[in-house]
Amino acid sequence: MTIQVPSGPPAPAMLAAQATPAAGPAPPVHAGLRAALPEWWPVLAGLAALFLPTMYSLFTGAWIGEEQAHGPMIFALALWLGWRKWPDVLAQPSWLGWPLLALGLALHLLGRSQQILMFEIGSIIVVLAAIVLAKLGPHALRVLWFPFFFMLFMVPLPSEFVAAVTMPMKMAVSWATEHLLFGAGYPIARSGVILQIGQYQLLVADACAGLQTLLTLEALGLFYLNLMRHPSAFRNIGLAILIIPISFSANVIRVITLTLVTYYLGDAAGQGFLHGFAGMVLFLTALVLILTVDSSLQWYVARRRAGDGT
Repeated sequence: MTIQVPSGPPAPAMLAAQATPAAGPAPPVHAGLRAALPEWWPVLAGLAALFLPTMYSLFTGAWIGEEQAHGPMIFALALWLGWRKWPDVLAQPSWLGWPLLALGLALHLLGRSQQILMFEIGSIIVVLAAIVLAKLGPHALRVLWFPFFFMLFMVPLPSEFVAAVTMPMKMAVSWATEHLLFGAGYPIARSGVILQIGQYQLLVADACAGLQTLLTLEALGLFYLNLMRHPSAFRNIGLAILIIPISFSANVIRVITLTLVTYYLGDAAGQGFLHGFAGMVLFLTALVLILTVDSSLQWYVARRRAGDGT
């Protein structure tokens, strides 16, 4: 949000001596990793040579801005999800990975040379999927489908589309903020996406109520669903749909927080540390709302099952 100011020690039993067991064989997972290293290190080296410059550009450019700051979080969580699923992967190599690899390399070349961020980041997903398909096969790709799908949330959308969708969202967030604070007795008025409270004017920026924020919160909700793995389809579908109004409510709470911080503490507080803290408020609020809605759906499903049982 941009602010414009018109005027200014352990228990003894645990210390009993025990014989040190002889070193046994390495755990199967570690042994498997060491056995696969000679085959995979050239692939890992190639990926490093290809994408380290891209990662450097992202961590010093797009991923340090508010609109794309969710990128490294999405990428790290996707890699962690893939690591959790790796024991279920069966190696059945397929030649179909090679054409897909060619497509991914072409996307990377085009995106890198022409500075098209959507192609450059998207090529990471395509190349990784191609390597999995070529070396492990379609079964592995089916097992790892969600981590690859999850990575789509770090790909930036075309700016024209984002602008067309973001403006109505900002208007709605501004309208909700104005009416809630006015109903609470605050001297606030609105003109478009500009809020006037006291002597301060606040411009609701894209990062405060834009499409990328909505997509980030949607990704957070889908990640939560993937971890929980509810057996109830109603609970899964219901929570996935309700993430959209949850995201909107979290955005409104963020803008209200920034507005009140500016009203009571001044524009320096609103634009300084507390502005970044409001971003944390956004995600904490969304997480609390997701947990609350999920608990409510769980209670409803349990009550309906109890009613069917009677």
